[in-house]
Amino acid sequence: MAALSAHHVGLTVSDLEETLAFYRDTLDLTVADRFAVGGEAFSDAVGVEDASADLAHLEADGVRIELVEYEPEARGSPAAGLNQPGAAHVGLSVDDLEAFAADLPDDVSTISGPRTTESDTTIMFLRDPEGNLIEVLES
Repeated sequence: MAALSAHHVGLTVSDLEETLAFYRDTLDLTVADRFAVGGEAFSDAVGVEDASADLAHLEADGVRIELVEYEPEARGSPAAGLNQPGAAHVGLSVDDLEAFAADLPDDVSTISGPRTTESDTTIMFLRDPEGNLIEVLES
């Protein structure tokens, strides 16, 4: 089998502009690329009839986060809790988690403030405007 290497972490969103603004402006990630894709080959590849998508790639210290807004959009999938099989989250690190948490705008939804776990890792979880989970840990 061919050797694999990581390329990106993808999140499907319903409002690309709002979610992109959150990752860019609130989390201070760099927008690396914006593009659209569609056509028969794309529809076949993603298994969605007549699919097209607008995408944004953000850089997070060597990890690429891909935000995707599909057309047609599926409805009715609630944001999964962390303990549900299939749940996903993006993990980001900062040098000072207390300072990061203090600088978050008041309207950012958090599960808790910074907590140090029994493995001696300080973490917190927040949600982007779409409800996607983001773990921020102190490095």
